[in-house]
Amino acid sequence: MRLLPAKTAYGLADRVADFLYGRNGKGIVRLRSNYRRVRPELDPDQLEFLVSAGMRSYLRYWCDTFRFPSWDKASLISSTTCTNEDFLREPIAAKRGCIVALPHSGNWDHAGAYFCATGIQFTTVAEHVKPEKLFRKFLEYRTKIGMEVLDLNSRSIATLAQRLRSGKLVALVADRDLSKNGIPVKFFGNGAQMPGGPALLAIQTGADLITAYVKYEKPGIHIIFEGAIEVPESGSVNEKAAAMTQIMADRFAKQISEHTVDWHMLQRIWVDSNA
Repeated sequence: MRLLPAKTAYGLADRVADFLYGRNGKGIVRLRSNYRRVRPELDPDQLEFLVSAGMRSYLRYWCDTFRFPSWDKASLISSTTCTNEDFLREPIAAKRGCIVALPHSGNWDHAGAYFCATGIQFTTVAEHVKPEKLFRKFLEYRTKIGMEVLDLNSRSIATLAQRLRSGKLVALVADRDLSKNGIPVKFFGNGAQMPGGPALLAIQTGADLITAYVKYEKPGIHIIFEGAIEVPESGSVNEKAAAMTQIMADRFAKQISEHTVDWHMLQRIWVDSNA
């Protein structure tokens, strides 16, 4: 994929996406179910068109990933546009730290590489996937982009808090958490759980908690930022974190409903869904 001409590589990615859609495996069934909750107004044909397009968007992410090592700094910057980029850059310039929470949308690695290329290094976490060789490859890949990647299974929260107190950027994908530590939220009117880490870090460190949505456009990606979520003045830490996480979920829902095709959620997200 890296050596092929761009048109050939992305055309191949589209064909793989269409093949996977045609097989209607577990991931496609899940994507269809998730899209149905997000866009209940669609008729069956419209929903199938969206699922097919969603898989093409997902394979575009993987094609980008395979080809990233060949991209230069100029290519990264020229293929990225932003709305409200100052919501991220201002707290970093002011040295008060910033947490950006985002869902599995577009190409979040591309977004991260853009900020690394423009002078903002950041820290994130990665789920420790199996096999170990795959996990190590992802760590190597993201480290080469310029990210500091922490193992989610390690004492990552303490390190993230330290980075934020130093005025740094922390980026966390935060639209899914089915662990016992997830915070219950209403998401498109149904119960789900999202990580409490972004809100808790903001409460503990005073760093700004902002949200972002990454969507694809023909030349590259567009990142939509929304401003800092305020820490409630009253309530316990858990109550404050819950209120902030619900705002985060509402923002995700707004962007996902408007740009559904680039939300690559092929896994379970709602607590009442077991299929």
